[in-house]
Amino acid sequence: MSNPEYKAIIVGAGPAGLTAAYELSKHGQRVLVLESDPRYVGGISRTVAYHGYRFDIGGHRFFSKSREVEDLWTEILGADMLERPRSSKIYYRGEFYAYPLKPFEALSKLGFLESMFCVFSFLQAKLHPTQHPRSFEDWVVNQFGERLFRIFFKTYTEKVWGMSCKEISADWAAQRIKGLSLATAIKNAILPKRMTKDRKQVVKTLIDTFRYPRLGPGMMWETCADKVRKMGSEVLLGRSVTGCCWDAVANRWTVTARNSDGTLEEYRAEHLVSSMPMRQLVSQIEPRLPENAQHSARSLRYRDFITIGLILREQNRFNDNWIYIHDPNVKVGRVQNYKSWSPEMVPDPNYCCYGLEYFCFESDGLWATPDEELIAMAKKEIEQVGLGAAADVVDGCVIRQAKAYPVYDDDYRRNVDVIRKALAAHSPNLHLVGRNGMHKYNNQDHAMMTAMLAARNILAGEEKYDIWAVNEDGEYHESGRAGEQFAAPASRVPAAAPST
Repeated sequence: MSNPEYKAIIVGAGPAGLTAAYELSKHGQRVLVLESDPRYVGGISRTVAYHGYRFDIGGHRFFSKSREVEDLWTEILGADMLERPRSSKIYYRGEFYAYPLKPFEALSKLGFLESMFCVFSFLQAKLHPTQHPRSFEDWVVNQFGERLFRIFFKTYTEKVWGMSCKEISADWAAQRIKGLSLATAIKNAILPKRMTKDRKQVVKTLIDTFRYPRLGPGMMWETCADKVRKMGSEVLLGRSVTGCCWDAVANRWTVTARNSDGTLEEYRAEHLVSSMPMRQLVSQIEPRLPENAQHSARSLRYRDFITIGLILREQNRFNDNWIYIHDPNVKVGRVQNYKSWSPEMVPDPNYCCYGLEYFCFESDGLWATPDEELIAMAKKEIEQVGLGAAADVVDGCVIRQAKAYPVYDDDYRRNVDVIRKALAAHSPNLHLVGRNGMHKYNNQDHAMMTAMLAARNILAGEEKYDIWAVNEDGEYHESGRAGEQFAAPASRVPAAAPST
């Protein structure tokens, strides 16, 4: 029995995949979403339930300079979207510093002598900046000075990526800390809030409120998947894609997936929308891409992620949403307090739940450490940094997320450009979306924007919008309606791979 054909097969039920499915289904197109997770949709934006407590995979603020993205969140969840205060800190040498940095507080806690060194370092960076910064270190030193870089950025960033800040591309800093400098932070600390109210003018790192689903980000994507199904499309869980074959004669894609019982299934569609890791996609495409593209795909790297969820008796040790741990004496990189994201993440007000985040590679010993040992380590470290007592921990769980972050090393851009050029030449009707699909460190709203533009291209029957312009060059391009600022030239596929 042959399977029905779809307008598009969408690989991955994260924010990008489900946004594409929602947009296409709203316009009367029947699509199929294939998700490898047997239980959850949402990808890295899912919310994991454990004994009634809810844990995110990292923190997910719902904030965008795109009104269309904000409107879509409202359309999907409506009154279930809460307005929440943003509060985060940095833990450094036993002290907690507000983040984004409040310069006067930071300098006060650092002490007079250290503060003077920081000021002189900042002035030196302004007078003699690194021209054309290549690395994360170059970029941050230009913005804050060498001294503040070493205090507030180096340790945490190297925990996240498992490599020196000199090896991390400046692209990552430009996208994650875009628009922020010491001068910006001082201005934000001094000016009244009403003078910086326009969301399009606010540096994203500096926002003081955000929206958040009352049961976590997974609620958004679970609801979105339900709406997609009600519009006549399909979302299938427990389907791991094993092959993607383009048939030039029939002008369609055939996608093979293995279901949870090991059976192979085939599906066909006119278009393929992929949010799976680019390295994985290239390994599965038929006809095979040229060897240089395959080599570039194998060279792409990913950083993996472990969340150790702890349930504790509530002692009101901290009320922030999250805290960055700039302490080389512990392995934990960041601590989330889910009760501060939404009280409904915790079923009993006498308790709280934390997420201790550890960054690793799948090849690391940490990834393969038994859950019991990881929970014991987390209990010890939460006490070591003063955010809880091990004796107050009553339960815990471990959540592993492979390929959470595409690595921005020195060669990533060249490798991505080689792959893009090969896909454009050999794989028609293929649309890459989302963080891993494009190997771009996109936020959730960026991922959604890429999916919106992909859906518009499919509906138009041509590449009218440049998906790769979203979040490009460290600038925030999402203001206004999707597509207005991404119009022709539709595809900026490089003619040749530039040197880096």
